[in-house]
Amino acid sequence: MRSELRIETLDLHFHPIGILRSCFTSRFGIPRQPRLVPAARSRLELLPEFSRNEAFAGLDGFSHLWLVFVFHDCIAGGWKPMVRPPRLGGQHKVGVFASRSPFRPNPIGISAVEYLGQGHGAGKLYLELGGADLLDGTPVLDVKPYVPYADAIPDARAGFASEAPGQSWPVRFSRDALGRIAETDPDDSRQLVLLITQVLQQDPRPGYMDRYPQRKEFGMRLYDLDVRWTLDAQGVEVVGIESAGTD
Repeated sequence: MRSELRIETLDLHFHPIGILRSCFTSRFGIPRQPRLVPAARSRLELLPEFSRNEAFAGLDGFSHLWLVFVFHDCIAGGWKPMVRPPRLGGQHKVGVFASRSPFRPNPIGISAVEYLGQGHGAGKLYLELGGADLLDGTPVLDVKPYVPYADAIPDARAGFASEAPGQSWPVRFSRDALGRIAETDPDDSRQLVLLITQVLQQDPRPGYMDRYPQRKEFGMRLYDLDVRWTLDAQGVEVVGIESAGTD
């Protein structure tokens, strides 16, 4: 006689396989979907139990990966049955399961990112990634290869998010900002000009900002830097870049 599993009584526990190290060190400025900011580089540092070359044998044949992760910075906020997606300007509600809101019954997300190869450092294995939309310190539960014939559905419908967000804002840099970038990243290893430009072109402001048209000055944190920018009729100007203070 087969025993029936009572799903409602399951108490599931998952453990991260690694921690993502990202250029996005605060929530503000994180792109709302993966690969919208290709210059965003991140590194998945595998925890010791999973830092084994054989576990990733064959992965180099894939150009993209799925990351299964936890919205760790949103756990305390609980979940809500109705949310206001940014793509609807924060003005209209939809059900949480019709959205990609991080405030979910189980705060788990998925992200398709570019795979740039493996590396080793301090006795650890890590994966280099491009275009991730994740906060620094994000726990990653699993890595799966992206398989185009199965994962890409060209004729799929996407409801209220049928097209990629427009990139309409011209972005310019003040002389002072460019000077600070040259000082903080002299070899351009972080590609700060490109990274900042791609982030700001996405308009990282919350959807409700149209209620405050008088606000023209903003700031965000990338890596260990505080980036200040202003909004005017000509677009966006990056006016200042400073080392971020400790929280």
